[in-house]
Amino acid sequence: MVLHRNLGPYDTTAIGLGEMPLTLENNLGEAKGLETIHAALDAGCRHIDTAWAYYCSGGEEQTGEKLVRKALETWDGPRDEVSVATKVGHFRNFTDGVPTWDVDGRPETLIRNGKLSAQALGVDSIDLLYMHRPDPKVLYNESIEAIKQLVDEGVAKRAGISNASIEQIDAARAILGDSLIAVQNQYSPIYRDTQDTLDYTAKVGLAFVCWSPLGGYRKAKDDSKFDPFRAVAEAHGVSYQQVVLAWELAKGDHVFVIPGAHRPETILDSLKAGDLKLTPEELATLG
Repeated sequence: MVLHRNLGPYDTTAIGLGEMPLTLENNLGEAKGLETIHAALDAGCRHIDTAWAYYCSGGEEQTGEKLVRKALETWDGPRDEVSVATKVGHFRNFTDGVPTWDVDGRPETLIRNGKLSAQALGVDSIDLLYMHRPDPKVLYNESIEAIKQLVDEGVAKRAGISNASIEQIDAARAILGDSLIAVQNQYSPIYRDTQDTLDYTAKVGLAFVCWSPLGGYRKAKDDSKFDPFRAVAEAHGVSYQQVVLAWELAKGDHVFVIPGAHRPETILDSLKAGDLKLTPEELATLG
């Protein structure tokens, strides 16, 4: 059984599926995406993380959310056990032939896109809706007030924030109250700058969700930082990716990971990380 933890009111899996690689550039097509999501669900994964902005730059918007909806509608398992998170506030550009990202945290955009997300997912109310990334052109509190409006109107059941500092966490707590249940920040062996927010969320009773928990699209020069994890993996006879995820989950019972995958084999391996028990000595070595 995949490791379960409480994400706010949801009893769900500590290892979720990060949907982004299935609909971003270099994805392997819809059929492989559906196969991957179905494989994860069949193996016991009960949390899927997507976003309004998970689509190929210059292509059809919201393909990630639409893929999640199709996967759940064509899956013969217990749909009511699956929690789905999505995010608003980001969008894709295609400038000079290069895919890029941009932000739009205007309240009217967040409210419109939040409602579009519910439609794309085919739900009356989104399980967990994140503010994807702060927009420096918009006062942060104004963006969070828009998320609160979506919760108050029932478009979302619970709220989260992503790419947030401690100051922004406190601002969101003041506005969203108990409806705020999660902070999703980047965290991995090559990106530990958010350790302060990982620790702070434990203190204030919020879930900490690691995005790109395996390093994401890292540069080759960062790869050596995984060497200690490879050594531990060899001792256990598992993939180093499992060791990375187990190390992150050991940071606290409030920690969740959402590794991405392009194919079923990848997520099936990741889902085993909850069964991997690292020794205190190994955890000390990994940092």
